[in-house]
Amino acid sequence: MSKTADLELSPDAEPSGNWFYRAIWRWHFYAGLFVIPFMLMLAITGSIYLFKPQLDAVMYSDRLFVEPAATVVSSSQQLEAVQTAYPDATITKFTPNLAPDRSAEIGITAADEQNLTVFVNPYTAQVLGDRNEDQNFQAIVREIHGELMIGKTGDYLVELASCWGLVLLVSGLYLWLPRNGLKIGGTLIPRFWSRSRRIFWRDLHAVPGFYGVLLIGFLILTGLPWAGFWGNTFARVWDRFPTYVFSETPESTVMTGTLNQRGTQTVPWAVEKLPMPQSKPDHAQHSGQQFPATPSQTNRSIGQPVNLDSVVAFANANQVAPGYSVSLPQDKTGVYTVSVFPNNPTDERTIHIDQYSGKVLADVGFQDYALFPQAVEIGIAIHMGKFFGFPNQLLMLAACLIAILLCISGAVMWWQRRPAGRLGAPTVPPYSPGWKIPVAIVAVMGLLFPLVGLSLAAVLLLDYLVIARIPTLKRVLS
Repeated sequence: MSKTADLELSPDAEPSGNWFYRAIWRWHFYAGLFVIPFMLMLAITGSIYLFKPQLDAVMYSDRLFVEPAATVVSSSQQLEAVQTAYPDATITKFTPNLAPDRSAEIGITAADEQNLTVFVNPYTAQVLGDRNEDQNFQAIVREIHGELMIGKTGDYLVELASCWGLVLLVSGLYLWLPRNGLKIGGTLIPRFWSRSRRIFWRDLHAVPGFYGVLLIGFLILTGLPWAGFWGNTFARVWDRFPTYVFSETPESTVMTGTLNQRGTQTVPWAVEKLPMPQSKPDHAQHSGQQFPATPSQTNRSIGQPVNLDSVVAFANANQVAPGYSVSLPQDKTGVYTVSVFPNNPTDERTIHIDQYSGKVLADVGFQDYALFPQAVEIGIAIHMGKFFGFPNQLLMLAACLIAILLCISGAVMWWQRRPAGRLGAPTVPPYSPGWKIPVAIVAVMGLLFPLVGLSLAAVLLLDYLVIARIPTLKRVLS
């Protein structure tokens, strides 16, 4: 392999004896081989899911939209219409119409255990049809995006690939850095005028990578709170709530996050670990509040009778943002849960209400989150293209398209320089006194992202203790 072919990622070739540069390049190479298939999948499915509102409006227009009228029938009447149409189903959630021309949405679990959303005309209580939440296009896209449709194993693989994507970004930025003064061509502008195919593909990889590093890094970091391992360990350390959000200590070990079923986002990420309080039959004799109200907790009991109509009236009176849903109690100790996962995270609200007395058992708004969950919720809203409307969608789409371009151009670069019968990994000089720097990087990555730290340590040990000492492996994998 020629020295020129072996040093093509930077516009200025780094001396072959620079051990650290070549070690970084080797990490970048191996990380790319692992990450590219996952990153392509994430970018493509993410691009689709960004435009879920627009796609839903086209795909389900006959069920989503209605002709506005002067009077809305009661929420209970709408539920009765669904129960009549689906007599063997269990109703789980009610979402009032978001706008005058929109239908109400009622979640049910059918007799065959399918999760359906039933659409109801709020002015006539006419059932317009349903949507299977396990098999509709957007649900499938989201499940592929999050866990490859193989459950926890897929979740961990996606998380591992995402963390390795951060390694790719950091190492790629280092390789992009000009080393003999800033040159516009090949650094800030692709050299499309070059007749060299290698330079063309190298610049098509490195230059967009430089411009997109922050966007792609943002997408990865804001997606990690959803990951099974990182999201449930490191991120949850910061997930705490002040004591005043509860009227009494919750007795249930069930978490509020259980309301998020099969990819349906009912409650915000920040309250997924909030314990669900329990209703008590004797509360029917003791309605009312027993602790000082905070600014977001102005009306602390919905009074009697306690039913869907009174819960909806309570939510409206307390200015819960439009788009909220009411999850219905499913047993004797269940609660009504009013929750909203709006485009603007500062409007998030989750309220648990005793089904007998109407007493508010817990009330959590954005202002009750710790600083870290607040930042996460804002990041998630931007990640999903919700925070500032269509421009937000376009910005995240640009990040996805850059990620796709990086994957394709990186694969083409590898294929062009791949020696026959060999993997073509960049070689590293056998010794350098700078070995402490890579070890420190591994240690930092291991602390921040345990999965990538463990896997990176395993790769390093495999590379230096096994591959480097077995001539056949060293020849094939280099």
